[in-house]
Amino acid sequence: MPQQYLLCSDLDRTILPNGHQEESPGARKLLAKLAGQPQIKLAYVSGRHKKLLQDAIVEYDIPTPDFAICDVGTTIYTTSHNEWQPCLDWSAKIGADWQGKTAGNLIELLADLNSLTLQEPEKQNSYKLSFYTPVAIDLPPLRATIRDRLEQAGIKAGIIFSIDEMAKVGLLDILPSSADKLQAIKFLMAHEGFSDSHTVFAGDSGNDLSVLTSGMKSILVRNADNNVREEAQRYLAATDQLQQLYLAHGGFSGMNGNYAAGVLEGFYHFFPEVHQGGIPLANNNHY
Repeated sequence: MPQQYLLCSDLDRTILPNGHQEESPGARKLLAKLAGQPQIKLAYVSGRHKKLLQDAIVEYDIPTPDFAICDVGTTIYTTSHNEWQPCLDWSAKIGADWQGKTAGNLIELLADLNSLTLQEPEKQNSYKLSFYTPVAIDLPPLRATIRDRLEQAGIKAGIIFSIDEMAKVGLLDILPSSADKLQAIKFLMAHEGFSDSHTVFAGDSGNDLSVLTSGMKSILVRNADNNVREEAQRYLAATDQLQQLYLAHGGFSGMNGNYAAGVLEGFYHFFPEVHQGGIPLANNNHY
């Protein structure tokens, strides 16, 4: 059986060109050619819920993935013949962290925190409680307050913060402690039999840091947040794993390294042996 490769990627501002930077024309079509090869399995790893992710596939004309990790790692789907099947084993695993409680039970513990504004109902699920915050929020004391209240209630939780640059708002997600993007990817790899050596992740923002700093082969697209780039490099340098992170810089196939172009650039840096599938790899020896 041919070697299988798992390409995991964030969506917004990683594959989707919905940031301020310019997209290279044709980059998404070239990504679709790569994803169409039989040895490539594609997983989208997104903060979006299933419907928003499906909308993005249509709106931006990107490939339907083989797997989808949605809601910042709290849901996993396998897709086949346009059917999206939830992974119930994953839901059972992460649910144990909240002692039978759901996101609705947690809201009352945080109701008096004025810096938190509850996000819309469609952006919540049983194991994802999401708020808006000001961009310039003093994050460390807020994290400490939330963590202390949840721990007192016996809730094991992770707190994920990122910034929506277009909307100019902070995004704060509270998840079971075993449910972030990294742990969801690791679960998917074990469940489907993918190896560390043939798996790669691409991202751009703060909610990707758990993966970017894990030692997994990772790509930061050129348009990635500068603070994320610096933090990921600092952490990996301290653990002697800088070689596991690729910073897209442009030039691959004449593209600028932003969004899907950066995903492709990083993928072929790590896996130059993969058949190009019609992708022009001019001057690719440096990737």
